[in-house]
This record gives sequence, C-alpha cells and structure tokens, in this order.
Amino acid sequence: MGNESTRAAYRTHAAEYTRILGSVEDMHELDQQRIRRWASGIDGQMIDAGCGPGHWTNYLHQRNSTIEGIDLVPEFIESARARFPDVPFRVGSFRDMDFPDKTLHGVLSWYSLIHIPPDEVPMALEEFARVLAPRGQLLLGFFDGPPGTPFQHAVTTAYYWSTEHMGHLLAEAGFRVLEIDMRQDPGKRPHAAITATVR
Repeated sequence: MGNESTRAAYRTHAAEYTRILGSVEDMHELDQQRIRRWASGIDGQMIDAGCGPGHWTNYLHQRNSTIEGIDLVPEFIESARARFPDVPFRVGSFRDMDFPDKTLHGVLSWYSLIHIPPDEVPMALEEFARVLAPRGQLLLGFFDGPPGTPFQHAVTTAYYWSTEHMGHLLAEAGFRVLEIDMRQDPGKRPHAAITATVR
C-alpha cells in the first residue's frame, strides 16, 4: 500500500470522511486533552503530518501554536483551506518532507502512519527525526494491537502497532519515549499514543 494507492482511496472518500470525522467536536475529549497538553509545551514551528481535513491543525492554531498542515490528498487540503482560511495547508508527503534538517519543534502524526506498510514505517519515523530540532517532540497516535497486523479500515487497509514495538522503532529512529497513553472504548479498536523527543 504505497502513497498513490492510499491517496486514491482517500480522494474517493474525502468528502464523506470530512463530514463524519472533520470536526474536533466529534473527537474524544481525552484526545483533545492529550493533543492540547502536548502542544502547550512546544515553542516553535510545528506540523500536522497527514492532517486530513485539517481540524487538529486548526485546533492548535486557535491555541496559538505555529503550525502547518500537510497531507497527500488534494481534496483534504482544498477543503481545509476553505474551512480554515487563516491556517497554512499544503499537499505533501511526510515520507519525504520539504523541510530543512532540524528546523521543526513539533510533529503531530495523529493516526497518519496507520496505512503505511510495516516495512516502511521506520523510514517515516526517521524523516520525522530528521526535521525535528534537538529536543523537538513527536506525538504519534495509532491503533494498538499485534505489530504490523493488517485490518480493514473504513477507507483502506491499515495496520496495528503495539506500544512496545512502536517504542522500539522510535528508539531506532533516534527518539526517546517520554509518555505512553492507551485507551479502550467499548466496541472500538484500542487506541494508543506515544510522545517522544529527539535524542
């Protein structure tokens, strides 16, 4: 499942996805608290990598974060720009980000790695580490489960990761894990989030 197939799948469902999941008010309150708390400790340029409809980017922009949203899907970026005209958005891949080395202070990757084939996840994490300044922070959200196991997501194939295995991949990419959060909502897939800093 490469960039193009993921992009194509989300282009087909972009309007529906935005309608159902494109508002922070529809997100879990604990996720709002977690993202808000993480961003409050960052002073400097941030990106929302794989921003989708842009709701989290706008959420942090409204709280005075210096943030830009990037996403593979042109329809998401077009919609985000129309809905949140004061927030910068652009089409781009976080597998090869157009930022100089060590220039960002925060990277939010909220469920944006879930469609990447397991053998490509280390490259994405290394790219996050490349663009982050020393002590820059990454907040990573994903579905908790057997590492690298595929499941049928509503849009296209996605993969589970355990916090232990993701922590190992982060360490190999040059990160130090600061915090791990897990949540199991009734009838939902288990959620996990890891905050990490560049060593």
